[in-house]
Order: sequence, then C-alpha cells, then structure tokens
Amino acid sequence: MNLEIQTAQITDKPALRNLLQLCLHDYSEFNGENVDEHGIFDYGYLDYYWTEPGRYAFLARLDGKLAGFVLVRQPDPNQAAYHIAEFFILRKYRGHGLGRQVAIWVFDHFAGQWMVSQETGNLPAQAFWRKIITFYTAGNFTETFRDDADRRGPTQLFRSPRG
Repeated sequence: MNLEIQTAQITDKPALRNLLQLCLHDYSEFNGENVDEHGIFDYGYLDYYWTEPGRYAFLARLDGKLAGFVLVRQPDPNQAAYHIAEFFILRKYRGHGLGRQVAIWVFDHFAGQWMVSQETGNLPAQAFWRKIITFYTAGNFTETFRDDADRRGPTQLFRSPRG
C-alpha cells in the first residue's frame, strides 16, 4: 500500500472540510458538541490554514484514496513549538498502522518542541498518542494535564530532533 502525505492546497479545502465533519462527529462522543441547525459541526479555524502563518494542513492518501488528515499549529512562529490541532484517520484504515505512519511523518517534518493533547474522556486517542509518542521518543516525553480554553485532558510534551 502506498501512503502519500501532502500539503493541503486551497483547492483541497472542500475535501478537508468534509473530512473534518467526520472527525468532529467522532469527537462529539467525547466533547459533547452538537451540530448546528443545518446539521454541521462548527470549526471556525479551517480558513486560517491558508491565510495565517504557523498553520499547516496535510492530507493523507492511501493508494490515491483520501484516508485522513492532520492539522498542525505553531502558535508562535518565532518558536519551534508545534501542536497537533486535529488528527483524523477514516475508520476503515484504523488499526492498520496508518495513523502511526502519519503521526511519525508529521513529527519528522517539523523539528522542535511538540505538544499533543487529548480530550479527558477520549480514552482511545489517549492510548493511541501515548503508544506513538512512547515509540517515537523511546519514552523520552513528559505528560501533564491541560485545562484551558483549547483543551482539557492529558498532554504529551516532547522534542522531535528531525525535520
């Protein structure tokens, strides 16, 4: 199977928006969010990935088919600190190592400090990220509990030497 991870172009925004709806649907189990009166989950930051520095959008394709995406933020472009803003792999591809490959690719793509946070109740995401980050860093990471406007839950902090 051939995995390709590419920077999402502005022409990819409709596809990314659609995948984001599936992602937010999955998250709603853990964060309690509702759809609006049109049946849409609100995500007010998507446009910023093409207009604001320090935001990076990537699409993952497996054998040419859309399989997921990752959104990365660098809140302060003057510092090499990156955050996974959103991460999504279609259900049919989960459990086959695709998420691991995408996560490692993105960590390798940006050298520097990383912060990966999960929702308090999202136990599958917590297990996924702990496993990936433990493997990637050989256990050299710290975990804290984040409780702010962006996220409430465990957060792993580590440094990627690659890039």
